[in-house]
Amino acid sequence: MPMDINIGDVVELKKQHACGCKEFEITRVGMDIKIKCTKCLRSIMLDRETVEKRIKKIIKK
Repeated sequence: MPMDINIGDVVELKKQHACGCKEFEITRVGMDIKIKCTKCLRSIMLDRETVEKRIKKIIKK
């Protein structure tokens, strides 16, 4: 069953981005999930399964 992730949620991932930030904002939800780094504002699009495995915790809903 898919995790309850919505647009606008801020999540902490297990691995940090190249800029050193671990917090990402969800900008698109579906089979693929688009996340945006909260520090450098870069966008990354990954499949849902990969993102759900990498999420450590949901910071803000």
